[in-house]
Amino acid sequence: MTQSFHPGVDAYIDGLPDWQQAICREVRTLAHTADREVTETIKRTNRPYFVLQGNICALLAAKDHVNVFLYDGAMVPDPEGIITAGHDNQTARTVAVRQGEAINAPALTAILKHIIANNRAGGWRRLKRKS
Repeated sequence: MTQSFHPGVDAYIDGLPDWQQAICREVRTLAHTADREVTETIKRTNRPYFVLQGNICALLAAKDHVNVFLYDGAMVPDPEGIITAGHDNQTARTVAVRQGEAINAPALTAILKHIIANNRAGGWRRLKRKS
């Protein structure tokens, strides 16, 4: 698997408490595992984004959790109920992971793969217009 790491993403993660670093590193691994062509970048000054023909997800560490923003236009199914916020949001929904919580890696990976497929098909905005 070819991974394209961004030094700004490393810097963001390295500046967090250990438990948040672990969550961010796991999400990073899942994003790259979802598709070998996923790349990383920094947007909005210092926020890590994972992209492939559009945004896939972004990380934001908060005081007591890490938010994984899923850029899916509320189109991607969530059969395991891992999405914790943004259900009515037109752009992104959120998976919040708190200290001590395990990430449902298979469910998150499935969502990331679905977002990537939508991006390759023209992006969620285009797909919504077509439907």
